[in-house]
Amino acid sequence: MSSVGLCFLLFLSVTVCYWVPAGCYANGKVTKVCGSMEPHHGSSGQTGQSPYRLITNTTVFSPGDDILVTLSGSSYFEGFFLQARDATSQSSVSAVGTFILTNPAKTQLLTCNNQQDSAVSHTSDARLTEVIVMWNAPKDAPSAVQFFVTVVAHYKTFWVKQPGPIIYQHGVTPHPPQPTTTTTEAPTTTPSILPGPFTAEGCGLWKTCLLDPPGCDPKEELHCFFLSMTTVGLDKTSVMFELSGPAEGYLSFALSWDTWMGNDDVYSCVKDGNRVSVNAAFVSGRTHPEDESQSALSLVSWRLADGAIQCKFNRPAKLSSQERYDLDQEYFLFLASGRAVQGKLLKHSRQPLISTTKKRITGPPEILKGSRGPVILKMHGALMLLAWMLTGSVGTFIASFYKPDWPNQTLFGQKVWFQVHRALMMVTVTLTIVAFCLPFFYRKGWSKHAGVHPYLGCCVLALALIQPIMAAFRPSPDSHRRYIFNWAHWGVGSAAEIMAGAFVISKVRFFAQGLPTWLIKTSRFPCDHSGRHVLGRAPTITAPLPAVVNKYSDWLRGLAGLIQVPSPDPQASLHQKM
Repeated sequence: MSSVGLCFLLFLSVTVCYWVPAGCYANGKVTKVCGSMEPHHGSSGQTGQSPYRLITNTTVFSPGDDILVTLSGSSYFEGFFLQARDATSQSSVSAVGTFILTNPAKTQLLTCNNQQDSAVSHTSDARLTEVIVMWNAPKDAPSAVQFFVTVVAHYKTFWVKQPGPIIYQHGVTPHPPQPTTTTTEAPTTTPSILPGPFTAEGCGLWKTCLLDPPGCDPKEELHCFFLSMTTVGLDKTSVMFELSGPAEGYLSFALSWDTWMGNDDVYSCVKDGNRVSVNAAFVSGRTHPEDESQSALSLVSWRLADGAIQCKFNRPAKLSSQERYDLDQEYFLFLASGRAVQGKLLKHSRQPLISTTKKRITGPPEILKGSRGPVILKMHGALMLLAWMLTGSVGTFIASFYKPDWPNQTLFGQKVWFQVHRALMMVTVTLTIVAFCLPFFYRKGWSKHAGVHPYLGCCVLALALIQPIMAAFRPSPDSHRRYIFNWAHWGVGSAAEIMAGAFVISKVRFFAQGLPTWLIKTSRFPCDHSGRHVLGRAPTITAPLPAVVNKYSDWLRGLAGLIQVPSPDPQASLHQKM
């Protein structure tokens, strides 16, 4: 199979693998909430009657006994968290005993309070209707043990720490359990609906704003991403945040120490049906937000209109929680949006808007500038555009159409067209190598979230390096094997141009942020030139019309000759002898 065919198959396989969706399930490792047993899903648990029940096969036990525990319900559930605790001490949060699994494929053991196998949870969000496990009573078991379970029907629908049956040691008289008291931090405010849209009036005067596009007004423009921060009170003890922008599911901003996602204080406005939930969370990496809560927020209000999400809330400048950042410090601001499914945030649909400088949240009002593309990645895009839009395309054009126009002119002992072609193609290879390395310097490794783009880049770089290597070992012009080099040189070059065009187009929208307009408009040139170069070998810049017609006719006659003759003649190949 030819080099073009192999490259095409590689490109097709990478594209198919990229577009095939992959499942992503919650892993059930919820040891961070062993004490409260409360999911951090950004909403409160259900208060009505639970459709699920927890039963045991006995009401009495002795140390060392195995007790059968069954969780079932009238409807399916996607997650659960099961523990046994001392029933004689309602304030105790320590787990008692250990569990044994009966279905390791759907359930798993967890370690709570440094006690191994003291809790059970799900392994994925696959639907369940029944779970059966064994509980082993320890030697130092209390006189009475009660089982508790948290059940998640959906991400936002769950019942927290539902009390189950109480079992007693032999000889212990059962007694009515004391009422269970669960301390929950009540929200400081009831969310309300905003009376109207936000406005950019006052930005830089009494409030700090981050706008995308710059200078937009959320009151007038539906596609305006808007974040404002206003200090409250003379002592600046709290800050009022306003967030607005077009989004299908959620809109969020983060306070970050650097321009990398990870270890960030995140605040989200999430569309949940016909309402918006506002919560604070912490992101430890490129993962789903953790420890979502509303306890730090007050005066929460929201609005849904014309495809835009708007929310407003107050937050104290200083909080005791280590995962809530002090607003008296300087941070980079991230602004992102994306889809949400049943209140669960999915990956943002666009590159986040990142402030170009750090900002002290309680500092003087100003209008911040932001960018969705870091400078080093813009350099990557610009170099790739120059390599394949300018030097590569012009170099190919010179070799294709100026060979007969400069038949005898020489430069440093070689024909002029060949020297120009070689110089431009070496510049193309050099620019491609430099541009290829820049994202690795920025990401500090391979990016798992860039889709098919890096794979195309690897293919383009490989093909670009193959060309000069083949040229260095090419046979002499009068060799009978010369036609093999001509075809291979043309095939690899054509494949490189096609993939470079796809490579550029796959990310041109991202690199467009901040690049010169003329450079973005001409990014269509590689694909246009590649198609003409492969299909018609037609000039794409300027050439006399008769010459174009004659060269195109010669190419068609040569193609007809190739179809008739099984073994291509070097004189009829698309690359003439050098």
